[in-house]
Formats: sequence, structure tokens, C-alpha cells
Amino acid sequence: MPAYLIVHPREQRREDVLVEDPALTLTVTDGWAVFSDQHGICLAIPAGLGAQIQRVDEEQAPDQEPAPQKE
Repeated sequence: MPAYLIVHPREQRREDVLVEDPALTLTVTDGWAVFSDQHGICLAIPAGLGAQIQRVDEEQAPDQEPAPQKE
């Protein structure tokens, strides 16, 4: 399931946010990070806010092999 951790700069004193949903997509456009699902936009964060967005759902199923590395 797609999941993103949104980390705000310390000086803003905001809580970090975990956003996850089976149909979640992230689009970066016109200075905004826009999270959407099958119902439309769920959350939009302006680039000027200084937040970092990290994808945190990268775990692979035990039966899958990692992708080959290019050299």
C-alpha cells in the first residue's frame, strides 16, 4: 500500500504526518505536492512550506527478489 511520511521543518513545530491509502498517488505540479485517491485530492502541500516527503512503503514481499542493479 502506498505510504508517505511528511516531515515538517523543526522551526514550524508541526506534527509529522503519515499518509497511506491503497489508491494513493503523489503528483508534484506548479509548486505543490498533491496526494490523491479514487475520490480526488486528499492533501496538498505547497513547496514553500519546506516539508520533506518520504515514501515509506518500500518493503517487498518475501518471495520477491530485489531488482537487478545497473553497473
